[in-house]
Amino acid sequence: MGAMEDGGATVGLRRDEGPNLECRMYEAKFPEIDEVVQVEVKTIAEMGAYVQLLEYNRIEGMILMSELSRRRIRSIGKLVKPGRQEVVMVLRVDKEKGYIDLSKRRVTSEDLAAMETKWAWSKMVHSILRHTADKQGMDLETLYERVAWPMARGLPKGTHVIKALEKLVTRPELLDPFGLEEPLKQELLKNIKWRLTPQAIKLRADVELTCFEYDGIGALKKALRAAEAAGTAENPVQVRLVAPPLYVMTTHTMQKENGVSVLEDAIARCRASIIESRGKITVREEPRAVTDKDEKALLAQLQRAEAENAEIAGDSDDSDSDNDTGMGGADIASLSIQ
Repeated sequence: MGAMEDGGATVGLRRDEGPNLECRMYEAKFPEIDEVVQVEVKTIAEMGAYVQLLEYNRIEGMILMSELSRRRIRSIGKLVKPGRQEVVMVLRVDKEKGYIDLSKRRVTSEDLAAMETKWAWSKMVHSILRHTADKQGMDLETLYERVAWPMARGLPKGTHVIKALEKLVTRPELLDPFGLEEPLKQELLKNIKWRLTPQAIKLRADVELTCFEYDGIGALKKALRAAEAAGTAENPVQVRLVAPPLYVMTTHTMQKENGVSVLEDAIARCRASIIESRGKITVREEPRAVTDKDEKALLAQLQRAEAENAEIAGDSDDSDSDNDTGMGGADIASLSIQ
């Protein structure tokens, strides 16, 4: 990216053919001391590693050799490599000269976890604003100055501006005080809704249920009904048989934490019921989000089980099997909990 120096900060050059779409993510031109930032390693030198601060429009900084690791450094190449992104802490900032000293070794595991979320949110906001500015033919920094940075000033300390943008999905009138021209306002709202409208996720837990008592089928039905009763209007629980004795419990949710809690409650209720009936439950997979690949694999497994069950059901017309009781000869593959 072409650049020029402005008080030590790297500012993207304006392109002759269009608006300048390069800009820092936050209002401050430089990070604060002790701030944790995302950088990209550019080159390795004797003094340390030269990096660019990605959130601050790639202004340059250095990770000092002594700040790379708490352990003795045998090979700097094993710690940092050009092109790799790192999370570092700001030690010193000389705004006049544009010097920024950074530390990798002082970053804690808590810092890393917090930065992962902050970086993802900042990239999302940046993408929304950049796309809007490009469509409207305006400089990205102008849009930040008119919307994002004023929003950030009005939020409680430590609250990311993405939280304000999320509110605009359902309350677009909150954008009115910013005095945006109607085409710009509608373009921004369109991009916000496209990127930030919550998407439902599917959660799943796998359990094995068995009961070899006289009324084993009845005990299983009771336990599975108890599991489904744990569902709510927002997070309904569905139980499906894969192949005896494996069942899957699923729910759809807008909030992963809520969905996990509901499935955990479903398992707990199922456990209490089946144990009361002297049966057994084994949790094969704890509640977790499932992907399209997981869903396709489950569907294939269900189809195989259905085909196998159909073959078995047609193999024999032996009426003696109708006299079996309990779990012995029950057609558990057709078990319904309705």
